[in-house]
Amino acid sequence: PREEVAPYGVWWSDWAQTSDQWIEQGGSTGGQGASYDYAVLHVTPEKGSGGKSLEETVGSALPVNFNAPAVPKVSSITATGYPAAAPFDGQKLYQCTDRPGRLSVAKADPTMYRIGCTMTGGSSGGGWVATGSDGKPALVSNTSIGPVKFGWLAGPRLGDVAKGVYDSVSAKFAGQ
Repeated sequence: PREEVAPYGVWWSDWAQTSDQWIEQGGSTGGQGASYDYAVLHVTPEKGSGGKSLEETVGSALPVNFNAPAVPKVSSITATGYPAAAPFDGQKLYQCTDRPGRLSVAKADPTMYRIGCTMTGGSSGGGWVATGSDGKPALVSNTSIGPVKFGWLAGPRLGDVAKGVYDSVSAKFAGQ
């Protein structure tokens, strides 16, 4: 039933924006733009649902750390996703927690976080959370790439370019 699949309701994305670097260099298997593989989606409540925002409905939003720490300063990251490639089916939420390492795709691009994880394709886009210097959790990355089978995942450190994408979407919908 709908109450089990969407207990808080349904929101539709009415706008999505990503980095210019991902648009220019990214690909279906990651590509050179993986260090910039993130997007911001603006969501709107389903018609007839009462019009409450997603944040109002679930109670809060996780802060985004656009000054995500370098790998040596992170003791643990938790990646969340819905892996869909075998042996998974995309129907259940999974998490992996690990001490991150570094991954460099291209010399000119920022290094990425890399963690050991058994999630497969389909988990892309899922958030990565780490405890900040204030002791509270914050979003620091998202799943971008991994091997064809499984064993590890990598995600971009969120920085100035990610903040620019976020600020651009926020400005477009300010006052709504």
